[in-house]
Amino acid sequence: MTPRFTSREFSFLKPDSDTSSPIQAPDTYFSDLVHQKSAAFTAFEQRLLSVDIPKKKFICAVIQVADTATEDILEKARDIFESWLRSMSDNQRGIWETLDNRAFVLVFWDYDNQKTAMDLLESLKAKITRALKTELLVGVARFPFQKYSRSEVFANALKAIDHAAFFGFGHMRHFDGISLNISGDRLYQLGHYDAAIKEYEKGLALSPKDINLMNSLGVCYGVTGNLEKAKTYFEAALDINPKEVMVIYNLGLTSQVVEDTDKAVLLLRKAHGIDGRIFEVELLLGHLLFQAKKLEAALPHLETAAQVNPKSSMAHRIMGEIFLEQEKPDQAGAAFNTAVKLNPLDPVALSGYALVMTQKNRNLKIALTFAEKSVALAPDNEMFQERLIRVQQALQENDAADDPSRKSASA
Repeated sequence: MTPRFTSREFSFLKPDSDTSSPIQAPDTYFSDLVHQKSAAFTAFEQRLLSVDIPKKKFICAVIQVADTATEDILEKARDIFESWLRSMSDNQRGIWETLDNRAFVLVFWDYDNQKTAMDLLESLKAKITRALKTELLVGVARFPFQKYSRSEVFANALKAIDHAAFFGFGHMRHFDGISLNISGDRLYQLGHYDAAIKEYEKGLALSPKDINLMNSLGVCYGVTGNLEKAKTYFEAALDINPKEVMVIYNLGLTSQVVEDTDKAVLLLRKAHGIDGRIFEVELLLGHLLFQAKKLEAALPHLETAAQVNPKSSMAHRIMGEIFLEQEKPDQAGAAFNTAVKLNPLDPVALSGYALVMTQKNRNLKIALTFAEKSVALAPDNEMFQERLIRVQQALQENDAADDPSRKSASA
């Protein structure tokens, strides 16, 4: 599905927007196997559903060998799985399967308690790491757990290894609310908003006070147009931590969308007071103050936004619009010039820059090109059309001034 809501050039803020984080998202997600119902997933799912597990409990682990491993090392890993399971009574206490050339899934059930099971798994991990001289990535889930079925526990282990992947090889993570947040984020990234909501809701059932999950639910409901529900989750998150800037910003954006500008500005100023160097906060606050004709108040926020994110064409474009209103053509031209370089398809910047060149009576042919392009990009915008006419008139006047025959004819 496509989102039923956008806020022009502003987006809701999620934790993965923070590029300063040392934790990096994986290049590929194992949870995709669940959503795509891959052949490897389906084959092992069927084995897991049909196998007899006497005590009705098991541990499911997904293990990936580092991408530096050779084919010989991978073959050795398979041999270790086989011998480890044989040591547990002739393969009657577990099953395993390859998921791809570097990843394996393992289910075992002959253990007395959770601690014993984890000790067994840690011993396998250590044995493989020692024998192969390479690091592993491991995701773990257990059955029974909550109301999850056998196949869902397999899926949970895949989500857990995605969780572990954020920390890199050598790490193991157990399925929890964060695993579901990551799985939800992946679905959100793919545009599957309704499915993402379900993941976040499952995560919140495990971690009822997790602010990231509440924020993620608010964002999902926001982009699908359910702003009241979005607001409910953002406010619930702020009840837990009133100084969570990300959530304050999102609540401010929601207020802006429903045209409660005063509340939006109030919230964004609060966010700015907590951390004055967040690009999204500074850009939206500057934009709203500009719309409210508070030009001098808007400029510092836009300047900060441009400093924090030098590639933001919008920050420079709005500054250009402010300088135009303040009748500062040189500063307006410099701002629009930067905006157009960063985004050559921004009709507002193109039109504004054309107007500045017309006012200064310079580079009118370039001004004409920019004005025509702005109208082509936004044909229904009357201001852009008026500016185009103004450039055309300026060119005609200049041509007449340069043509002696026209001068004599007019005389």
